[in-house]
Amino acid sequence: MFKVDIFPKSPRPFDQSQLERRISLPLAIDPERYAYIASPEDNILAKLDWYRKGGEVSDRQWQDVINVIRIQGDQLDLNYLQKWASQLGVADLLAQALSS
Repeated sequence: MFKVDIFPKSPRPFDQSQLERRISLPLAIDPERYAYIASPEDNILAKLDWYRKGGEVSDRQWQDVINVIRIQGDQLDLNYLQKWASQLGVADLLAQALSS
């Protein structure tokens, strides 16, 4: 069993970017079935945004960010992360997470 978060489409530019960068994940071959998931970068940014909006007290959100960064490592698009972190007002949190 696993948890799935579903969010309605939003006109916010970051949310639009997330949709454009979604990743198709095969679920079944016969018949073919796919699910779309957010990119690692967009997961990091969304969790930092939630962390900030929640008063920066959620250890779970913060640990999720750190874990995605550790697992993805050099594969992360740092330019994308920094651009959106600045626009979302979480650049300081991103810098802290990247240096952890």
